[in-house]
Amino acid sequence: MEVKEIQKKEIWEEFLEKCEEKTFLQSWNWGEFQIKTQNKIWRLGIGEENDLSAVCLLIKIEAKRGNFLFIPHGPIIQPQNEESKEEILKILLSKLKEFAVEEKVDFIRISPIWENSSENIKIFQELGFRKAPIHMHPELDWELDISSLEQEILAGMRKTTRYLIKQALKNSDIEIIQSQDIKDVDVFDKINQETVKRHNFTPFSSNYLKNQFSVFAPDNQIAIFFGKFKEEIVASGIFIFWQGIAFYHHGASSLKYSKIPIPYLLQWEAIKEAKKRGCKLFNFWGIAPEKNKSHPWAGLSLFKKGFGGYEKEYVSAQDFPISNKYWLTFIFEKLRKIKRRL
Repeated sequence: MEVKEIQKKEIWEEFLEKCEEKTFLQSWNWGEFQIKTQNKIWRLGIGEENDLSAVCLLIKIEAKRGNFLFIPHGPIIQPQNEESKEEILKILLSKLKEFAVEEKVDFIRISPIWENSSENIKIFQELGFRKAPIHMHPELDWELDISSLEQEILAGMRKTTRYLIKQALKNSDIEIIQSQDIKDVDVFDKINQETVKRHNFTPFSSNYLKNQFSVFAPDNQIAIFFGKFKEEIVASGIFIFWQGIAFYHHGASSLKYSKIPIPYLLQWEAIKEAKKRGCKLFNFWGIAPEKNKSHPWAGLSLFKKGFGGYEKEYVSAQDFPISNKYWLTFIFEKLRKIKRRL
């Protein structure tokens, strides 16, 4: 096997079409988004001459806490090559070490979308990786099979969630609208600022969100949903639709009219839109661990789980130290994790 760069979008996306376990963080357009944000990227394929076994998007992250190479939710391996994942990772790591020296980074970080099993953890340990002090992207998410009929999906929801959706449908003052206009990112951002003040977290900038929107919009892979009450926007969500999967990527809401179940109807309308687009899976994105009741996502996680579905847990982010500077990053990130109660 060898590692080579893939330059054609169709080759990249066609390979991923054959893989079940994947997220849009390995899509071609996520790479385009990284380029827009001035990050250096490589799209790597692992395999024989004309037979790919795996792919991964590699990103160079330059941060105050240290520069590193990062693979988000990858590498993605074809199902028939699952048994070769240790060999694939070993070959990939050899190439990543070369990049690390050339790019003068302090460590390599991989956030794999691999099942959190002792076998998978052992593969990373035997290659010299160590558990990262923080996660970069969801390592625990909530997914819902939406391939069945709408009534069956509703029947699988928590009783309270189903009731609130039905109540919202009866309320003529509630309206859910959908937008593909990049200008509406500013509308989302306005509501998001209220969410930020309420939960005290660092938000993505409006420009960051617009960059995301601009790369997914030409392929009709993104939409903003707004929930209105008496013509006033009080809830919003940004959803990505990619390769048969819908992702609830960003959400925001106002406390005004908090007793009106607008967010529940907004999610239900997004699920129905995903079905219209041919999606079979709805990914609610990250949730909090059940045992961590003080986690900042605890309330949001309860909301997501109410729609029915199941939990997916992946191997924690893994670090491969390159220089001693890595340990300064390790300490900084460890302290930040404690401060954020994650």
